[in-house]
Amino acid sequence: SEKQAEKAVHQKKEQSKTKCRKARRRHINLVAEFNHRQRKNIWLETHIWHAKRFHMVKKWGYCLGNSPTEKSYRACYRAMTKHCLLQDLSYYCCLELKGKENELLKQLARICSIDTGLTFQEDSCLSGRFEGSLNLYRADRYPEDMLGPATFIWKPRDGSENRQLWIWVHPALKQDVLRELKAIFQCSEPEEICITEPVTTSVQEEKQVEVVRSLGNKRKKEDKEGEKAVPLKKIIGDGTRDPFQSYSWIAQTTGIAISDRSMEILRYRLIGPLSHSVLTETLKAASVQTV
Repeated sequence: SEKQAEKAVHQKKEQSKTKCRKARRRHINLVAEFNHRQRKNIWLETHIWHAKRFHMVKKWGYCLGNSPTEKSYRACYRAMTKHCLLQDLSYYCCLELKGKENELLKQLARICSIDTGLTFQEDSCLSGRFEGSLNLYRADRYPEDMLGPATFIWKPRDGSENRQLWIWVHPALKQDVLRELKAIFQCSEPEEICITEPVTTSVQEEKQVEVVRSLGNKRKKEDKEGEKAVPLKKIIGDGTRDPFQSYSWIAQTTGIAISDRSMEILRYRLIGPLSHSVLTETLKAASVQTV
């Protein structure tokens, strides 16, 4: 019984070492832990800020802030009406199209209708000056088989006939819209079979988490596995995209390329009369040097 008591005390001491705040907050530990937690539900880049202040919900493969923990509704309303309120909309999915403008417009006209308002061909949007919004339908099926709402932004013209278009859709619609785009542009072959950015394998991740949990701060420094450990890369992919699957496709006949840019291009919404002031104070124009 004495031996068991001593063993229990010894185990408690070992556990207390792993709970040392300094050890837990070491960068390599945090990255391993964050990646481990994101296996089922991906975090936005603002996740830590939201998790400290909001009730979090798991939806569409993401972990999102749903409602504030404090009664801050009046503060949010005041910010919207008099100052500036920022929302993180990065969970919206971005689909990128590249190719000849005429070919893009010809096929995109099949999944929308001028009867519902704007189309991809609207002059103000086509120039790249404004963002457009419309309802998407299955090809040649209007007014039946609506896919859902979407917004789009054309990259401003650079003098060539090749254009770039970004379509933003809700994660619940992403797979249906992507399937329809691949069908109308006949993109069946993957442009890139391998992943362009390194992704940490689950085995490496397990080893990292094992080191973090089993060793204290001092012991980890002396451990061989701890010395060789390399900070993990950020997880590639999101709640709507498998990181080990191809996410770029090209049409062999027209050269139109479709890329899934979800979680690669972040999106923020600023609401309020001081939104432009905040942007002008935050963003500084780069000096472009022409050779």
